[in-house]
Amino acid sequence: MKTIRLVSWNVNGIRAAIRKGFEDFLSSDDPDIICLQETKARPEQVELDLPDFPYQYWNSAEKKGYSGTAIFSRVKPLSVKNGLGIEEHDKEGRVITLEFAGCFLVTVYTPNSQNELRRLDYRTQSWDTDFLKYVRKLEKKKPVIFCGDLNVAHKPIDLANPGPNKRNAGFTDEERAGFDNMVSAGFHDTFRMFNQEPEQYTWWSFRARARERNIGWRIDYFCVSDGIKDKVKSAGILPEVHGSDHCPVTLEVRPGLFKG
Repeated sequence: MKTIRLVSWNVNGIRAAIRKGFEDFLSSDDPDIICLQETKARPEQVELDLPDFPYQYWNSAEKKGYSGTAIFSRVKPLSVKNGLGIEEHDKEGRVITLEFAGCFLVTVYTPNSQNELRRLDYRTQSWDTDFLKYVRKLEKKKPVIFCGDLNVAHKPIDLANPGPNKRNAGFTDEERAGFDNMVSAGFHDTFRMFNQEPEQYTWWSFRARARERNIGWRIDYFCVSDGIKDKVKSAGILPEVHGSDHCPVTLEVRPGLFKG
């Protein structure tokens, strides 16, 4: 039985990623659906010819060159929605939801708490709460798969240097508690369903040869509702794929979730 292959990737600028081989990656990996974060562009600014992905959806930030998400799919969705329905969040283009036969697929680019934790309160007290409410509301209709750059390393195993980063953006107690709340609500971190090994990362700083030395963080995820965890066939990380400071993450699921 053929699976549906999903890829999620923070491309750190879709135009830059295209120059660095984005289309070659799509050809070689051959996903059914790819979810992107931090596109930093409007679709009319992007030269991208993807005839194999007839269903293309963009959610761009109001601010030019900032944030943004996109989904390119071979499978036609039943419905499409941008944002959470909350103006404070939605002006940054961080969420797209596609409805399929057996699930909702959500791509999300979670706000970074930033240097000196300037956005920590917004991130943890507003965004995290509202996003979890949103996916739980979707779950009342169908199971949910959400993916993207969640901007948090959940546990010490998920970053190379947990001690020195205790109060840095992405590894504060508050951000990690936000992920705990997702787990408590019944969502599963699919990568850890299959792999409990350390030194598995999805983002590396451009500084100090961090990627070459594998001094990284795992902050990109596929999470699924408890009711469909048995339909997940594999989940992985593609650290060999360059073109961004993040690498892609993958999920393979039974096709019935996407094709009725």
